[in-house]
Amino acid sequence: MHPSSMVDELIKWAGLTPEQVQKARVLQGEKRVDFAKATLLTGIITQEHYRDFMAMHLGMPVVDPSCMHIPREILGQLERSAWTRYQAIPFCVHQNRLYLACFEPDNITALDDIQFMTGMEVLPHLATLSSIQRAIDRLADRDTGRMDDILAQMEAEEGPDAGEGPEKDETSSLEAASQAPVVKMVNLIIQEAIRKKASDIHIEPYEKDFRVRLRLDGMLTEVMRPPIRMKNALISRLKIMSHLNIAEKRLPQDGRIKVRSTEGNPIEFRVSILPTLFGEKVVMRILDKSMLQVDMHDLGLEGHSLKVFQEAITMPYGMVLVTGPTGSGKTTTLYSAIMELNQEGVNISTAEDPVEFSLHGVNQVQVQEGVGLTFASVLRSFLRQDPDIILVGEIRDLETAEIAVKAALTGHLVLATLHTNDAPSTLTRLLNMGVDSFLVASSINAIMSQRLVRRLCPACRVAEHELEVLKAMGMDPQEVEQGGVFRAAGCQECNSTGFRGRTGVYEVMPNTAKIQEMVLAGKSDLELRRTAVEEGMITMRKSGLIKMSQGMTSAQEVLRVTVN
Repeated sequence: MHPSSMVDELIKWAGLTPEQVQKARVLQGEKRVDFAKATLLTGIITQEHYRDFMAMHLGMPVVDPSCMHIPREILGQLERSAWTRYQAIPFCVHQNRLYLACFEPDNITALDDIQFMTGMEVLPHLATLSSIQRAIDRLADRDTGRMDDILAQMEAEEGPDAGEGPEKDETSSLEAASQAPVVKMVNLIIQEAIRKKASDIHIEPYEKDFRVRLRLDGMLTEVMRPPIRMKNALISRLKIMSHLNIAEKRLPQDGRIKVRSTEGNPIEFRVSILPTLFGEKVVMRILDKSMLQVDMHDLGLEGHSLKVFQEAITMPYGMVLVTGPTGSGKTTTLYSAIMELNQEGVNISTAEDPVEFSLHGVNQVQVQEGVGLTFASVLRSFLRQDPDIILVGEIRDLETAEIAVKAALTGHLVLATLHTNDAPSTLTRLLNMGVDSFLVASSINAIMSQRLVRRLCPACRVAEHELEVLKAMGMDPQEVEQGGVFRAAGCQECNSTGFRGRTGVYEVMPNTAKIQEMVLAGKSDLELRRTAVEEGMITMRKSGLIKMSQGMTSAQEVLRVTVN
């Protein structure tokens, strides 16, 4: 069938409006995908509708691999890394034919690769992407070896009373760290975190118990409680993997672990060990470069805010500040700005603590306060390295702030972060640190403040009926009455949380002539904010309300991270 016929068929089959058709065609041109895929990516049709239409259009059968019991010998016909890479999973073999549940049956390259790898004729069956992912998750649970099996093995090898009573010495802890149950437990924790796309792993000892929590979409969730007797062995195992001193239990330690995911992606863990009252707590930050979002257009900035921010970072000199608390996505925003500016004719140098991801073409320096390599000393060195753009991981003191400001005034573009609550208060924060008001007024191009909110799961979100709450938040009454606002419900696809992924809410304040006059006059944060809003600044609360009206997040999330 001709592509235009397929488009007409889909428009008629799904009952698409002219506005929806236009929206899909715009995305089709941007992403260079077919029209049917464009309607799916814009949310005009669901995965189920896409699957059913493609099944009808291509004359293929439909399956749900998440409901099947697939034998190990069939799964073994295709490498596990290929399941995610090709968004496909084998479910049957008959007479040298491999029956394959896949999301894109018209992807000839993928089918040819699978046929080459397996040596069998491939018979594709249509499935939704979510059902394939559920099947992969369920098989990962089945194949990894759950905690009960690990504990049963431990009981069999050590006896039910092993490890109780006085704490073992270092030799026995080292021996236990290399035993199969402990190795399996650590691998299970790491694999579970990668599979669930966690950002951090927290391993926490208490007086009578021991727990493991994962930070999923910004919120900590308990995933297991290993027995307290495994505490020393498990932490020793992590120290060995991080190349740390096993015998040192009185001082904090920092290290790194490198692993590969089941898809073959290199993943690094930044490990921090802290002595607490009842033992050592371990926090592991997951650094998966494949998950790093460095396309500025995908950060979630509203149109006006994006325009102001892009204008600020493309100026030849001056300072652009990104502010917010720890874990608010400042590093991602700065990296996206750096990658947009990263060109052959530009020298970019960064001072970071720590360097989370390596960026090609960027000179990155790891700050080490213990040996005197501070932000201030690195910045001084940068100014002798003929830089065009400088990134400062964090302005912590007056010395660093003054060097950064002076660099911005002498022909360099400086990007930096600062811990403040909003954009207007950043100006007074610099003044309180001791930077002269005329330097602050003349050096800054723009200030962005941001927070992260959880995205609603599109599969289970439900309409929000607390209309008075929405109006009290400042939402347009007309938008409230139209009912375009949703709240979390919870389903199998989002692990019953109601949320999948995160996006940002932002406020971007340009340093206009009027703002500069107010800084020199010593005006308060409140007066600066009022003027910025009058000049068109979208506040973080307003940014959150816009995302609520688009069905991206809930009122509870916006209230959690923003104030009026």
